[in-house]
Amino acid sequence: MWEQIRANQRKSVVVVLAMALLLGALGFFIGMAFFTAPSHPVYAEYPGHGPRTPQMDFTGGFLGLTIAMAVWFFMTLISYFAGANILLAASGARQIQKEDHPQLFNVVEEMSIAAGLPKMPDVYVMDDMAVNAFATGRDPRHAAVTVTAGLLGKLNRDQLQGVIAHEVGHIYNRDILFMQMLGVMAGSIVIIADTFTRSLWYSGGRRRSGRSSSEGGGGQGQAIMMVIAVVLAILAPILAQIIFLVASRRREYLADAQAAVFTRYPEGLASALEVISRDPVELSSVNRVTAPMYITNPLKGMSVAGLFSTHPPTEERIHILRNMGGNATFAEYQRAAQSVGESGALPVAALVGDKTVPIRGAHPDAVAAQDVRQQTRQVGDMLRAANHFTFVTCSCGVRMKIPPNFTQSQVQCPRCHATLAVPSN
Repeated sequence: MWEQIRANQRKSVVVVLAMALLLGALGFFIGMAFFTAPSHPVYAEYPGHGPRTPQMDFTGGFLGLTIAMAVWFFMTLISYFAGANILLAASGARQIQKEDHPQLFNVVEEMSIAAGLPKMPDVYVMDDMAVNAFATGRDPRHAAVTVTAGLLGKLNRDQLQGVIAHEVGHIYNRDILFMQMLGVMAGSIVIIADTFTRSLWYSGGRRRSGRSSSEGGGGQGQAIMMVIAVVLAILAPILAQIIFLVASRRREYLADAQAAVFTRYPEGLASALEVISRDPVELSSVNRVTAPMYITNPLKGMSVAGLFSTHPPTEERIHILRNMGGNATFAEYQRAAQSVGESGALPVAALVGDKTVPIRGAHPDAVAAQDVRQQTRQVGDMLRAANHFTFVTCSCGVRMKIPPNFTQSQVQCPRCHATLAVPSN
């Protein structure tokens, strides 16, 4: 398994370098367009009586490159040390404890043990009725698993276990930090490109470019650099997004395979993906940078097939999981993936020394009839408790949920009209 992680990390280095080169090129050409003085070109002296030839001054380009790298370095530091907290806060996720939802904690603990993580990830819940989940953090010792309230309300235990195992797979593979770093680079490129195009609009870049063209060879060179910078400012965010999305898609296959191995029950994740894909509710707090971190593409109605998709087709992922043979192994997953044309779904290192592990049966709790309304009600009460609601139960059976900003000391039961005291917090 360590060979598998190292193979994943080598590919990650290549992708990060490609993103860094794109960011550096953008900064260099913007610097050439803005910081090179066309009125003072540098001339090269030639022996004899031939004319002097103007040479381009690259000082501005290196200044732009330095600024771009400084922006990326600053954002990387923030992402590494506080990126997970920022993402969790932006998602509106709240940390919960075992007494809040014992089943969820038990499942996370089971999958952490199956993966051999040094520490169980922190558990968060988003107050959102969409069905989705993601993992974040910088390493297995500083990681968190987040699920939506909708996911807890609509999935049974085996399906929940499949989703958690997928997210734990991302933590195990160190995908969480890699995706954060790529997200930071993509964000840096977007910020620099957007700042450049806005500055052109407000500073009259057209007049500056026209003046430069009339000042001879140096001005013409800067005009060319300006055109290259504008084109790159338009294309760089698109290219960065492509690199980001392609990198995230490949990791989804590996996390799916590891979920099948950790749970020994591929149908759990397959049926969970089916429920998630059919859910009509859209996730409220998500954007194009955070979308690849979720188990399925949360941007419903904005998914584009092929290269620009944040995830492999969900139908394809389900087909692979359901076509695994009698063993929950990487080799079986690879064989099933080849049946849909994904011969490179897993790295070769993952298939070395694969052991035979029979697929288990369904969990008894998952076989029992599922009361979705009751599950959703329990999750709602859990989130209200996390938001400091007070619960008052009347003798007639009505359970009232008092918000934290309720200032009265008494409340009336809507059924029997009895007057009940509200406990002070």
